[in-house]
Amino acid sequence: MSVIGFDIGNESCVVAAARCGGVDVLFLNDELKSETPAMVSFGEEQRFFGSAGATFAVANPKSTVSHIKRLIGKLYKEVEEDLKLLPFVTREGPRGGILIELEYLETKWTFTPVEMLGMLLKHLKQITEKNLESAVVDCVIGIPSYFTDLQRRMYLDAAQIAGLKPLRLMHDGTAIALGYGMYTTDLSDSGPTNVMFVDIGHCDTQVTVAAFEPGKMKILSHSFDQNLGGRDFDEVLFHHFVARFKEKYKIDVYANARASIRLRASCEKVKKVLSANAKAPLIIESLIGDTDVRGSITREEFRNLSSKLLERVTIPCSMALKNAGLSVDKIHTIKLVGSGSRIPAITRILTNFFEKEPTRTLNASECVARGCALRCAMLSPSLIVRDYKVFC
Repeated sequence: MSVIGFDIGNESCVVAAARCGGVDVLFLNDELKSETPAMVSFGEEQRFFGSAGATFAVANPKSTVSHIKRLIGKLYKEVEEDLKLLPFVTREGPRGGILIELEYLETKWTFTPVEMLGMLLKHLKQITEKNLESAVVDCVIGIPSYFTDLQRRMYLDAAQIAGLKPLRLMHDGTAIALGYGMYTTDLSDSGPTNVMFVDIGHCDTQVTVAAFEPGKMKILSHSFDQNLGGRDFDEVLFHHFVARFKEKYKIDVYANARASIRLRASCEKVKKVLSANAKAPLIIESLIGDTDVRGSITREEFRNLSSKLLERVTIPCSMALKNAGLSVDKIHTIKLVGSGSRIPAITRILTNFFEKEPTRTLNASECVARGCALRCAMLSPSLIVRDYKVFC
């Protein structure tokens, strides 16, 4: 029986397996990528997951469900603004929850976010079993530190739907810290080594402070901003280019779901290009009808457009320090991870705040899954792991 760690992100999923020789991150698609989109698409006769689902999303956006993690355990009114950005049809349920409406096998269906997450987890379970050629039951699943008891219970319900047995739900920051602490040798001889992990994901920012000593670690504090992530910077670019194209080409991208999906995907690529270049082009053929669009933006323009978001980056860092009872000079190092952490302006802001530059030695997309797999190995009777104590 395999020992597995799941990182179910808002945008993508990563799965890691603990084995006798260490922890391996699994390839989840034919493209040999460790990340697969967290999407479920409903075709006329079958469902599509991951990369296939993302491809289908462009052709039929109203039948493709994404951002499942963002919807779990939320009331409709709490995420009403978020739902306006999503192309699939939703409505308020009888108890104020979220219901997702779509057509599948020529029948209209209504699903809850828990059921959608259960489908996604079952798909990941099947891929993992095929990859490892063994049954997958025991697992540890990563969750944000700000999840409520209701959201945690819903994750357990979704795991049960998928036929999984979670030994624990583990905070993302704790998983990152465990994966770091288990293997690091850079520890102080004169007391605990305090490390801050800043995880800027797709839809949120989580900050964790941990103290490390040989053979053990202690989580000192967690802090977060539930509404500050890579997608918020993508939205800044999206609104910028929508306005540009409306003025230049007389088209309204907001009114076309397919065009909105294509432009958002292009804006994400532009953001990545700007992380290494001073200027990035944006070219989309036949965005609406036969209209080809062209544009460009500089890194400085992007920074100015994102100024209000950037001002919020250090707030959870300050809160984490306060909760841990530490000052900036007591932090040995800052580890920066997450898909939204590659923006140069964020690195500069954190460098000024801590008076030292954050490091990127951890794999930004795999570290949560690796930590979860390690924790699962520590809890499972099927593997022997060297003694390492975790205090939360």
